[in-house]
Amino acid sequence: MGFFEQEVPEVKIVAAADHGGVALKDSLVVRLRGLGYEVEDLGTHDSSSVDYPDYAVLAAQRVTSGEADGGLLVCGTGIGMSIAANKVPGAYCAKINSPEEGDLAARHNHANLVALGGRTMDPDTAWASLKAWLDAAPEGGRHERRVKRIAELERKGRA
Repeated sequence: MGFFEQEVPEVKIVAAADHGGVALKDSLVVRLRGLGYEVEDLGTHDSSSVDYPDYAVLAAQRVTSGEADGGLLVCGTGIGMSIAANKVPGAYCAKINSPEEGDLAARHNHANLVALGGRTMDPDTAWASLKAWLDAAPEGGRHERRVKRIAELERKGRA
């Protein structure tokens, strides 16, 4: 079983993008829904310029509050969205570029959101990367210990 440790129809994914990622986000949402995932699409819904931090934070809050099981973020590179999302306590957003990174983000880093680049990734690689993240399960052991240390740093507010 994958990262969310439940059957696909019961998994809720929140998706958000800025103007640089809207096309890729829209195509990934269609594919997720086609597999039975419940997806809440927070926008944006067209190519008009918007501020990515607003969308990233909204999605991260949905995940950390438990309203969604995981989050998909897309901006031009995925970098800005991942930085903004990671400012929300409890949000662990990985910027992924490949299926291997998607898999490792879930297994080793326990990422509850992923960020993709709408201008830097082709749709098939983006889909394969997202699917690898969804299909992977977090590993315990040394990875659990490290994730707990990150959470401790977050609680303290400093490194």
